[in-house]
Amino acid sequence: MRILAWAAFAAAMMVAGSAAAAQPLPFDPDAATRAWLDTMDAASRARSDSYFEGGYWIQFVGPLIGFAVAFLFLQLGWARAMRDGLRKTLKFYVFATFAFALIYSVIGSLVSFPWDYWVGFIRQHDYALSTQNFSQWFSEYLTAFAINLAIGTFSITIFYLILAAAKKTWWIWGSMAAVILAIISISLAPVYIAPLFNTYTSMPDGPLKASVLHMAQANGVPATDVQVYDRSRQTNSVSANVSGFGETTHISLADTLIQRETPGGVRAVLGHEIGHYVLRHNVSILLMFAMLIVVVFALTHILFTRISAGERWDIKHIADPAGMPLLFSIIGFLFLLATPIQNNIIRYHESQADYFGINASREPDGWAQSALLLSEYRKMEPTPLEEWFFYDHPSGYTRIHMAMQWKAHEMAAGRYPMGPGGPPPGWRPDFVVTSAGPENAPRPVTPAPAEEPSPAAP
Repeated sequence: MRILAWAAFAAAMMVAGSAAAAQPLPFDPDAATRAWLDTMDAASRARSDSYFEGGYWIQFVGPLIGFAVAFLFLQLGWARAMRDGLRKTLKFYVFATFAFALIYSVIGSLVSFPWDYWVGFIRQHDYALSTQNFSQWFSEYLTAFAINLAIGTFSITIFYLILAAAKKTWWIWGSMAAVILAIISISLAPVYIAPLFNTYTSMPDGPLKASVLHMAQANGVPATDVQVYDRSRQTNSVSANVSGFGETTHISLADTLIQRETPGGVRAVLGHEIGHYVLRHNVSILLMFAMLIVVVFALTHILFTRISAGERWDIKHIADPAGMPLLFSIIGFLFLLATPIQNNIIRYHESQADYFGINASREPDGWAQSALLLSEYRKMEPTPLEEWFFYDHPSGYTRIHMAMQWKAHEMAAGRYPMGPGGPPPGWRPDFVVTSAGPENAPRPVTPAPAEEPSPAAP
């Protein structure tokens, strides 16, 4: 009898649980998501789809240019001749390697400049994403080139010293060095590099700043200020980011975000960025990429040894500077193959920050509005395969649907005010022009290097 009683109790609980789960939500999250997506007109959707889909092949063409340069250096004997000439001139291995890396990087950059110009300047203007003229863009392009050349040449020299010292175990020590250099770069970038491209100022005092700081401090972030940077110098697209490492970590948002977003949207985006900080994503992302680097370097060692066997192209050993075009082509090719892995690592963390942000800010409509503003350069509704392979952030559809599910369930639980699920009546993204009047026209942003919109965008 006792067994029968327990069985009856369990059955009753299951029925009660099913009944509770079956309670209707205040609105249909699917329908609400569709209503938000329908605020985009067909022309805007076609433009953002075209821009983002163009990036699918752009990310592969750039490396192909580098592979072609490397092949010519090896096949025509330029790498061998340059190594021999530098050895005679500079004598010491470290100086010859530094000079080889410097010359090879400069030549590669000169060859790829037309491609960089089209991707970074022409294409951005074609899609109305840039606010720069050529002089402004080229000035920042040269600044970035000089920084990358200095850091890259130094890093390659250190890397080759490890190759020469460690020999067959270089991929272990090289991975450690790569992680250390990454930590140093990430830590120093907000302090010394970012200010070369943008001016960072304190967010103006007011209710919005106060609410953001309260939200940050309520979630354990010892923030006393919020930084705003003049992204409008480069583009009219919105963004925010967490940058730095350890003591240099700080949260900053673009001036375009404040200009184009509602206060609820700004809080939603800042909640997302606070999530990155609180969840220590800089550490977990670094650890995951460190594991990927180890695998890539180990495979590189195997492939380099086999391809250069018999001193092909007169490459003596893996630490020979003449093998630099081959070595970095293999590394680049393997990372290219690992594109879905890299994107999934980042997208996993971005999804976590999305959930954290909406719980911290409690701004589901603001988050939906932000996702739609990001649709200026992100395809909103990719196929599952597209999103898995090409997206390093959740798609706009995924983000809006998450926000609407959160809103519906929080309403049902009595923790969020009852109301409609979709957008406010008449609301449109500011880049959608309708007959309603100038308030729906694209908002001007103060003009002032156009690049592909920052991957740091929320």
